[in-house]
Amino acid sequence: MKVKMISRNPDNYVRETKLQQHKIPRNYDPALHPMEGPREYVRALNATKLDRVFAKPFLCNLSGHRDGVACFGKHPKLLSTLATGAYDGEVRIWDLANRTSQRSFVAHDGFVRGIAYARNGERLFTVGDDKTIKVWRTEAPDVGEEEEPVNTILSRHILHGISHNRKDNSFATCGEVCAIWDEQHNDPIKTLKWGVDTLHTISYNPVETNVLACCASDRSIILYDQREALPLRKVVLTMKSNKLAWNPMEAFNFTVANEDCNLYSFDTRKLQSPLKVHFDHVSAVTDVDYAPTGKEFVSGSYDKTVRLYNAHLSHSRDIYHTKRMQHVVCVAWSLDNRYIFSGSDEMNVRMWKANASEKLGVIRPRERTNFNYQEALKEKYAAHPQIKRIARHRQVPRHVMNAQRKMRAVKEKELVKEANIRKHSKKGKVPFVSEKKKHVIREDV
Repeated sequence: MKVKMISRNPDNYVRETKLQQHKIPRNYDPALHPMEGPREYVRALNATKLDRVFAKPFLCNLSGHRDGVACFGKHPKLLSTLATGAYDGEVRIWDLANRTSQRSFVAHDGFVRGIAYARNGERLFTVGDDKTIKVWRTEAPDVGEEEEPVNTILSRHILHGISHNRKDNSFATCGEVCAIWDEQHNDPIKTLKWGVDTLHTISYNPVETNVLACCASDRSIILYDQREALPLRKVVLTMKSNKLAWNPMEAFNFTVANEDCNLYSFDTRKLQSPLKVHFDHVSAVTDVDYAPTGKEFVSGSYDKTVRLYNAHLSHSRDIYHTKRMQHVVCVAWSLDNRYIFSGSDEMNVRMWKANASEKLGVIRPRERTNFNYQEALKEKYAAHPQIKRIARHRQVPRHVMNAQRKMRAVKEKELVKEANIRKHSKKGKVPFVSEKKKHVIREDV
């Protein structure tokens, strides 16, 4: 066996006298720099600080509604078109590029409960409290012509929501029952029910387009397959879910906005416990919508804030609020992944940047390269305490801060109480329950 010995020449690293300085080994490659790490850290710190300096997410306010905004409809083909419905039955079509209202018409008596575009964007479907489904053309009528629906369908049941299939001409409505409709017929082609009083939101899966999900008034989430005669599965939570959004890139994942201030991300293959519980809101969460990348989602709440979450993290990455904004009822993420829309009780639609510090307008190649370099540096040094503190810091409204403080105190007291009960009880009598499993009561198949 050959043994290789390490041999070093002491002349290369030992001082001749005490007065000499220690010899430091150096790499004379001109591409490397001895202070590369500290230099990059300072650049990352400056990039993080500038990120917060330029964080001005609010873009514009679209005013024109005479009552609170109830729902949104995103055009599948045109990025600059958004449809909004209000509490007074009015529907408005907005030109987002020019920030103006193109059309407005009274569609229903009472609330507009849901808006959905057909898959090709040529028709607009609305449902309201008057138990009607109305179909409208997406093109504005000629001068002098009245706004008239192409078709009006009178439903036997109260309607609370509508969702259009992404691949064929079918759409689904929810209310007392889940009804599957075809654009060519005035009667539902299928009706699905699972012993629930009211279904108040419905959503088609954008990838597996035969699957759809509803949130019900008995605190349950029900999964349907329009090819089957009966519903598939049902999971019951501790409190009612207000809205449901499917992940557009992962066919089996969806997120629900709940009354208990949290959002829950589920995997349809394992509904016993959520994949992730998303915290930070201090009041009931009213709406949720995914980014087209499937990596992030936006939520609106009754606490007058809009929060942005990473789909795989529990806490929000950003919070948007203004002094005038009241209870946020509906939110939407634009299909180009750059903008967020929020509708609230005080009759306004607001437009925000998805990335608060992003520069809008033309960006030169050198600027783009520099932005990418700064992003890479921020990601590399993200765990450093100083950079982490600056990147996470947000100013929140006083009522939100006070509510967070109260919720934190309540949670800490509950943990102390549970620990005391466990300490003075028989071993194993008070089991440890994970945060995920606390909120799911049961799953029915």
